[in-house]
Amino acid sequence: MKFQPDTLDGVNAISRLEASRIWVHQTPFESSLLVPWVGTVAPWAAWQTSDLRPEHFEQMLAFKPELVILGSGAKLSFVSPAQYRVLIEHRIGIETMDTAAACRTYNVLVNEGRKVLGAFMVGQAPAEQDNPAS
Repeated sequence: MKFQPDTLDGVNAISRLEASRIWVHQTPFESSLLVPWVGTVAPWAAWQTSDLRPEHFEQMLAFKPELVILGSGAKLSFVSPAQYRVLIEHRIGIETMDTAAACRTYNVLVNEGRKVLGAFMVGQAPAEQDNPAS
């Protein structure tokens, strides 16, 4: 009996999620990232919803998605529509959920052939390095 769901060839799929890592196929990532339905995964400098600014959403336009699934971290945290106004202006839908639910939803949508972009917040912001005075 086949227990694996069918997947479309050539699409990006989330294969695993941990608190500090997300796998796209067999490649682990330890920071927030943008995962288009096809193509190259991109780093995303957003660690929590309070970090988000309009420019974070402007970065998404290059992927030309019809829908963005925003994974807000371990817990659901909504973003002000003013922050993602650029998506609204381009008639791109956005749904926010915790990152685990966002990964599951993303996989369902890509396997339906949808042009979806996953914006997943994982890991922690890099620690600032101390700069001793010379």
